[in-house]
Amino acid sequence: MIAIPQQPAKMTIEEYFAWELDQDIRYEYINGEVFAMTGGTIPHNDIALNLYRPLYSHLRPRGCRVNVSDVKVQVTPKSPYFYPDLIVSCHPEDINARKFIQNPKLIIEVLSPGTSGRDRGEKFRYYLTMPTLQEYILIDSEKISVERYCRGEGRMWLYYPYSSGDIVTLSSIEFEFPIEMLYDGVGLETET
Repeated sequence: MIAIPQQPAKMTIEEYFAWELDQDIRYEYINGEVFAMTGGTIPHNDIALNLYRPLYSHLRPRGCRVNVSDVKVQVTPKSPYFYPDLIVSCHPEDINARKFIQNPKLIIEVLSPGTSGRDRGEKFRYYLTMPTLQEYILIDSEKISVERYCRGEGRMWLYYPYSSGDIVTLSSIEFEFPIEMLYDGVGLETET
């Protein structure tokens, strides 16, 4: 998804929740400012759905939930609130959540040229502060490439790059899959 900054006056978190209910599109919230989330590309959507389908089957019997881009994550009670492409939580407080997820185990963003910098920078820095987050996954929507950040000891995060032919491991939820599964039926720009 592409975030476009909006110019309404700064608002409190309570004002944001009330205001967003009346909007036609979703808005992320960072320290009083809102950012419109525009629609993604078809490859972006296809990649997210290619992962959502097997994750749902894998996680449901384990008492976990997986949601796609219309569910926001609360980084802290005051700010920010983001809409990841996929989010997994197994925390009891999140299983029946109605407004947002507070204790994610896994967050996945599908990258596009317009969102890559934000997903790797600002969002990643905020996500790192969430104590329950175990893995952060970045999936390229233009070529076969996945980057996995996995929580290590203390404040350390381990980096695992994946490319064509690799098996991607999501250790936080005990799930593995061939990277090509993400791109099944997806028309990549490099294809002719």
